Amino acid sequence: MNVYPFIEAEQAGSRNVKRACELMQVSRSAYYQHTRGEQAERDRVDQALSKKITAVYEHSRGTYGAPRVHAELAAQGLRHGRKRVARLMRTAGIAGRCPRRWRTTTIPDPAAPARPDLVHRDFAADPTATDTRWCGDITYIPTREGWLYLATVIDLASRRVVGWAVADHLRTDLVDAALSHALTRRRPAHGLVFHTDRGCQYTSAQHARLAARHGVRLSHGRRGQCWDNAVAESFFATIKTELLHRQPWPTHTAARQAIFEYVEGWYNTRRRHSTLGYLSPAEYEAGAISPLPASTAA
Repeated sequence: MNVYPFIEAEQAGSRNVKRACELMQVSRSAYYQHTRGEQAERDRVDQALSKKITAVYEHSRGTYGAPRVHAELAAQGLRHGRKRVARLMRTAGIAGRCPRRWRTTTIPDPAAPARPDLVHRDFAADPTATDTRWCGDITYIPTREGWLYLATVIDLASRRVVGWAVADHLRTDLVDAALSHALTRRRPAHGLVFHTDRGCQYTSAQHARLAARHGVRLSHGRRGQCWDNAVAESFFATIKTELLHRQPWPTHTAARQAIFEYVEGWYNTRRRHSTLGYLSPAEYEAGAISPLPASTAA
């Protein structure tokens, strides 16, 4: 029988270790040697785990916090507690990047026709409902060549960026290019809902004609209510935190290439998404892997 846990409990209760060792017929030197051995083993595991954590963190481009690092380690078969991962990250001086608020590019058209909100803040993920509801928005990127603008189309069911476009202008052609990109890649059935804010590009007659040709139903959130399009806003906060605002961009070409690599080579295919049970959008759509359980053990 292993008597050491009993002695450790006695010690934790501020009781006499000598007396406990005598009762269990164990020498104090053997007990302390056992204690030192357990600590040495824990230190060895911590050291090896810290190297794994650092590798995962660097692979994420220095963006993952403890929850995503924990999920990646679990996917590799390393089932350590999230609290332990967080502790070792603090010890190593590494931390994930947190989004912050940015200015808006939305310019509403007061004369635009009113369209209903067909989403009503129902942003539930569902791998069986892909290509039934998309959302879109526009953001800006400062470069030394002037402003660059990014329009995206995101599948609400899987959080995948299914279409995107960049340009040096904010004309309706930009959002049309992003939606056309998504329609070409995904070929959804008629009746798809495309949800956006009430920016003038999305309420224009030109954009309505494109949607009508492809059987897309347009949906608009309320004016001044950013939470009505929270998924699009969240993606922009993420890409700015993890990519666009981490360095200056000398040219439009450099920014465009970086966006391509981030969206197609990282975000859609490999970046673990908390809403999706820490699967990437591609994994979630494929349904090939079950979401990882969150562990809080130390």
